[in-house]
Amino acid sequence: MSSTEVTFQAQGLSIVADRWLPPDGVESRGTVILLHGGGQTRHSWSKTGARFAAFGWTSYAIDARGHGDSEWSPTGDYSMDALVGDLHAIIDAIDVQPILVGASLGGLTSLVAQGESPDLARAMVLVDIAPKMERAGIRRILDFMAENPSGFASLEEVAAAIQAYNPRPDRPVNLDGLKKNVRLHDDGRWYWHWDPAFLNMGDEASRDTRQSRLDAAAANIHIPTLLVRGANSDVVSTEGAEELQKLIPGAQVSEVVAGHMVAGDDNDVFAERVVEFLDDALPA
Repeated sequence: MSSTEVTFQAQGLSIVADRWLPPDGVESRGTVILLHGGGQTRHSWSKTGARFAAFGWTSYAIDARGHGDSEWSPTGDYSMDALVGDLHAIIDAIDVQPILVGASLGGLTSLVAQGESPDLARAMVLVDIAPKMERAGIRRILDFMAENPSGFASLEEVAAAIQAYNPRPDRPVNLDGLKKNVRLHDDGRWYWHWDPAFLNMGDEASRDTRQSRLDAAAANIHIPTLLVRGANSDVVSTEGAEELQKLIPGAQVSEVVAGHMVAGDDNDVFAERVVEFLDDALPA
């Protein structure tokens, strides 16, 4: 199933997305917005968007500001306020009440946006992210993103770096596919497809302030919510999942055999779990 590239205007920036429409003969169920994690691009959702569309969900996979083909912030503003503002602009342009599916940073953006605007979405799926996060796991992500500031000499080096961060012996190496996550500079080296200024993101003064905002947002969420947690995740522990359920009564937790990169590690199982959740929570 092929997608169509679309562009939104959000707070002065062009935000690029892929859109999948349900095939002819499949009843429309609504709209899903897919938000990737920090350092990723919309292409991390390519299989997921097609799967959701096959079940009747018009799906938009968004390149966050400073990522993929979306414009970089001229002021280096990648704060939570900026990301939430972009999401509001996209939803205003689509003009429907969507389902929010967010991985990692995309999940935090969804959580804050929904908690601070309770009528924003119909349901929410958090992909291995919760207000209570494991510091070691977050540090490992940031360290990985900060490595290789001078880029890579080849796509093989890019593949080796990804394999070192998320070991998967059974993962096929698709060098052409990697071109969607890196960009070739005039110096002949490959660089990650995101603005390096993104690593300086943050509009809150301290970790305690960020935590308070996440907790307050979660406590104000009253729509059907699902956390899909990687059983081998070093970012969301079982305690973190339980804490989410205390903050959002009725929130469901589903575990899959994966690490933090849940959708990429086992996309088929992930998509099935989400579709089942939506079928139960929002019957046609």
